[in-house]
Amino acid sequence: MPDVSTLTLNNGVEMPALGLGVFQTPPDETRSAVEAALSAGYRHIDTAAAYGNERQVGEAVHNSRLDSAEVFLETKIWISDYGYDKTLHGFEKSARKLGVDQIDLLILHQALPSDFEATLEAYRALETLLADGKVRAIGVSNFMVEHLTTLLERTTVVPAVNQIELHPYFAQREVQALDAENGILTQAWSPIGGITFYRDGQHSSTLDDPVIGDIAKAHDKTPAQVMLRWHLQQGRSVIPKSTNPQRIAENIDVFDFELSTEELAAIDALDTGKRGGPEPELITLESFGRPIPED
Repeated sequence: MPDVSTLTLNNGVEMPALGLGVFQTPPDETRSAVEAALSAGYRHIDTAAAYGNERQVGEAVHNSRLDSAEVFLETKIWISDYGYDKTLHGFEKSARKLGVDQIDLLILHQALPSDFEATLEAYRALETLLADGKVRAIGVSNFMVEHLTTLLERTTVVPAVNQIELHPYFAQREVQALDAENGILTQAWSPIGGITFYRDGQHSSTLDDPVIGDIAKAHDKTPAQVMLRWHLQQGRSVIPKSTNPQRIAENIDVFDFELSTEELAAIDALDTGKRGGPEPELITLESFGRPIPED
């Protein structure tokens, strides 16, 4: 069983540092991916209402026969359910699909800059859920410096986590610094740069980067393992996504080697400042809103 290190959130809750992400994993593939992950030693699964696969995550955990307290479940409220009462109901929908009474970590999926008041009301609902013991920790996702600054000024509970796009080609250092300054854990989605990038005029990806490749060879590891190790050694949480059982097992096999200071710096130097995912400032209900089903 891999030694999966844990991170302590700002409210004392412990969370496995590495989890399985199921973004864009079809529902019928989600169940088997989560089952493979739990068999490989994962004890943290990250899903979201907008992914449409919370039910399958819950079924896989139930089928595993593991005690539900052993598996840390993280999910997200979608922008269509922002607003105080709607967010409380969003929790009920997610908890029902996951088959749990209490969610370990519930976060807002995006800031909604065009209606930040609704975003703040959604977060205040998370604060209520936390106070009522319905969730163990709360946080945000894809919150940039200006979103996080306003949230901290106008709400009470400091988010435990800010989940953002973060990989060697896009490090978001200003956001990371603000997170650290406020005791917020930075969690990386797309931690191995799963999106294809254009770099130096070439169609390439982090997995093909020669710097990462050379470090991988030196440690007899894969480029993906090196990138995950880079995150973990710098204190971040990671949620790599895969549906391939071999790759799922490979992604958690990152606790038996260490990168040198020079190797960490070489990977740090690869940052292009170019985002692969959607621009957080452009998220609107008109473009991205969609109803989250009850069941």
